[in-house]
Amino acid sequence: MKNFRDILNSDGIFVFDGAIGTRFYDKGVYINRSYDELNLTAPDLVREVHDEYVRVGADIIETNTFGATRHKLQQYSLENKLKEINVAGVKLARQAAGEDVFVAGAIGPLDLRIEPYGPTSFDEAREMFAEQVYALLEGGVDLFLLETFSDLSEIQQAIKAVKQLCDLPIIAQMTVQTDGKTVFGATPEIFTSRLETWGADVIGVNCGVGPTHILSALEKMRRVTTKKLSAQPNAGLPRDVQGRQFYMCSPEYMSKFAKRFIKAGANFVGGCCGTTPQHIKLISDAVRAISPRQMKAAVKPTAAPVKVIDLKPIDVQVVPAEMRSNWSGKIARGEFVTSVEVLPPKGCDAAKTLDSIKLLKANGVDAVNIPDGPRAQTRMSAQATAILVEQNLGIETVLHYCCRDRNLLGMMSDLLGAAALGLHNLLIITGDPPKMGSYPDATAVFDIDSIGLTNMVNKLNHGLDLGNNPIGCPTAFSIGVGVNPGAINLDEEIKRFEWKVEAGAEYAITQPVYDTKQLRDFLKRISHVRIPIVAGIFPLVSIRNAEFMHNEVPGVNVTPEILERMRKASDKSKEEARDEGIRIARESLTEVADLVQGVQVSAPFGNVKYALSVFEALPEFSAKSENVAA
Repeated sequence: MKNFRDILNSDGIFVFDGAIGTRFYDKGVYINRSYDELNLTAPDLVREVHDEYVRVGADIIETNTFGATRHKLQQYSLENKLKEINVAGVKLARQAAGEDVFVAGAIGPLDLRIEPYGPTSFDEAREMFAEQVYALLEGGVDLFLLETFSDLSEIQQAIKAVKQLCDLPIIAQMTVQTDGKTVFGATPEIFTSRLETWGADVIGVNCGVGPTHILSALEKMRRVTTKKLSAQPNAGLPRDVQGRQFYMCSPEYMSKFAKRFIKAGANFVGGCCGTTPQHIKLISDAVRAISPRQMKAAVKPTAAPVKVIDLKPIDVQVVPAEMRSNWSGKIARGEFVTSVEVLPPKGCDAAKTLDSIKLLKANGVDAVNIPDGPRAQTRMSAQATAILVEQNLGIETVLHYCCRDRNLLGMMSDLLGAAALGLHNLLIITGDPPKMGSYPDATAVFDIDSIGLTNMVNKLNHGLDLGNNPIGCPTAFSIGVGVNPGAINLDEEIKRFEWKVEAGAEYAITQPVYDTKQLRDFLKRISHVRIPIVAGIFPLVSIRNAEFMHNEVPGVNVTPEILERMRKASDKSKEEARDEGIRIARESLTEVADLVQGVQVSAPFGNVKYALSVFEALPEFSAKSENVAA
């Protein structure tokens, strides 16, 4: 069995199950009885609920023991069956979980007022919790989930009870009201700091009033702790409909908030009251699309890159990287690759674009990079442009493919079609938001980001769709991703790069590089997950162009020295500025050539001659310079 502490040390996102009590209610068990007793009287029903959540993708399921403390069981004259109920609860969950899903021992509040708000002492409360903890340990839980607490003093005693009996991980979750505080007035900042001090391994919020307030609490919690966070909201507030309670948040709505929870810093997401297997399925799908499921294995700088490890294709022959395309083969063999970025045409006539690309093939460039709606501008489809290039000119393309414009179904269709039409090289990017472009009111989709899309393409290469369903003949894509050595939040950029490598990335292309020291430093920091890096080189054409790149393109750092050189050249003439920009690009290429495994040069204003001039810095291209007109 896996150890839960292993995933605590990873950066993965993991999914809890949903409601158990309201699930029993949905199945006809009314609230006038003990739901915990069902472990003994209706074990098949309990196991059925657990099975539902495991089937839809839960990584962690909770035991049906939320109310199985002595005081709560006394209300049903079941206190003498406390141990039996808790042990049975663990065994039923374990039967559903198998070897791949973790079982969390669920412990709720005592339903008592403890000091200073009531007559129950701290010691008495801790003893009651310890009695349940002991029984859950005997059953064999993997971790403890302390959930739906409002009183900090009470959850402190629950944490102490666990720690005095074992060293299993503890997830401690409070519940907040519409004002963002607990019933006792504790803010998220306060209870987060206290729970961290008391030794909780994961700090979270659950139940409450729905996902919106949970998100607000998470954002405040992240500011005061580096601990892992969890979120398990109700499906909104319940409404009484002809005597039955209904929760109104749809699965689609909850899955959208799951993405927001993750963005706010949560590593564990799931549901509480009112959430169903359908809610958890869509939450699980959203999580799988954003983050690879596997835990990263530590690798030495010289080791092979981390790969997805849970793909299990049946009767599928995966195409080796060196056989997918000439571009992929050169990268796999450690050879230096060259490419030029050429924008798709603005209209439906690609003749001029194709004519310029002929020069690239004649001069031995390995591939043409075709951007996909850069800066949210409208141009011919990058995929259509790539097909026209390959079919008419016989030079390979590297198709940029972004997540902004298509939902999961559209992306799957596009990729299968691209494979059928012979496109094999991808650069996977999240995409610029529409507000950056000419149509700021356009809708962005972003069902998944570049990490999720990398995971999807890797699955397609193994003959599986995103839901692990066979597709027959596997695709043969060379999987590239973007990386930004000059990102403002470099730690976040590196973490995302690690996830991309884990999801199956085989090479990466950088943002335009003007600060070569910055690139060297970045490459040192990613040495533990290093895959072949292709450096982006963008020849500057004017001081205005240089200032734009420095100030308005996120993560691009144009050094003061280069800015000054472009300023002086621009003062002389446009031609001098263009030539100076090419000289700077050549110098950058010379400085980084020994660090990377290839270069992507952009063609300013679509003029590939400028890009070819940059390649003259490479010995193998200098002899061909006569082919480039002045």
